[in-house]
Amino acid sequence: MKSLPSAMAAVVLTGHGDLDKLIYREDFPVPVPAPGEVLIEVAACGLNNTDVWVRQGAYGTDDNPDAVASWRRSASEETLAFPRIQGTDSVGTIVAVGVGVSADRIEQRVMVDFSIYNDEGDSLAEIDYIGHGRNGGFAEYLTVPDENAHLVDNDLSDPELATFCCAYLTGEHMLDRANVQAGERVLITGASGGVGSGLIQLCRARGAIPYGLTSRVKLKAVKALGAQGVIDRDSPNLIEAAQHALEGHAVDVVADLVGGALFNPLLQLLRPEGRYTTAGAIGGPVVELDLRTVYLKHLAIHGSSQGTRGAFKRLMHYINTGKIKPILDRQFKLSDFHQAQAYFMEKHFVGKVVVVPDAKWVDRASA
Repeated sequence: MKSLPSAMAAVVLTGHGDLDKLIYREDFPVPVPAPGEVLIEVAACGLNNTDVWVRQGAYGTDDNPDAVASWRRSASEETLAFPRIQGTDSVGTIVAVGVGVSADRIEQRVMVDFSIYNDEGDSLAEIDYIGHGRNGGFAEYLTVPDENAHLVDNDLSDPELATFCCAYLTGEHMLDRANVQAGERVLITGASGGVGSGLIQLCRARGAIPYGLTSRVKLKAVKALGAQGVIDRDSPNLIEAAQHALEGHAVDVVADLVGGALFNPLLQLLRPEGRYTTAGAIGGPVVELDLRTVYLKHLAIHGSSQGTRGAFKRLMHYINTGKIKPILDRQFKLSDFHQAQAYFMEKHFVGKVVVVPDAKWVDRASA
């Protein structure tokens, strides 16, 4: 077993606020795996909207949507403590194990299921995640429960592998919640982002037919990802534009990551007995709802976040068998984290943005 350092580089969140609350340190203690845990040397970690919203404290509360609050706003206890290392989409190699874990796991290449499960079944009512309730992968090392470190059986690069976890698990659970079946047509908002682009592939993996709603400059890119049709989100008449793209077919399911002013038009586009599933609100969390649309059309509305153990295992199967492909837009050094998150927040990319520890960085310009 290789000797391990006592200190590591990490991006540390020191409180709610702007980018200045994220501090790059090279003296953060290397964690020690507790019983039942493994220590992973991180090779890459993907960025997500949740990282930004938690930093900003942008989740609000049930009675005050503008309140500074973290991700577990309705949970029985708050688990976010500062300083905290964020980062959910961690990929790397196991370099040490805690008591009760086989030493055979050392040197295994793994992808981390970021969920902290607080139930033996499939209930996600009290779920937490690595990067929030405990330190995550924006660092050179992290510890996770043994069950969360899934063996990798493919030839993807580490940055490519780091594009999947949070976004695709979120997308797969959205489809599970809405019980999406083969042949059904799914309208996806925010279709160029991590979850949205993942949903396109995940729909295809289960035989459903995806349609993407995105900005005009990204229409061709989203179409190339596998969308059956694409819709300009800024169309003067969104409903007419969507109906044109659907070529007369009804929308069975809306998978919404945007919310805001799109909410009512999306419900109008759903067929009677259609289903709406949401896991994001980047266009605005507070929406207007005409309940008559819901009850007269017999609609079902599903909230969704993260996913079950079964959904993650299904995701790993899709990855290892090549049923879904990575969509890596750009990667940054961990020490350039402010630049990486600023780029992420501009939303000009398609797919995922990934950071790589400086010690693992390959200068592709000179390679």
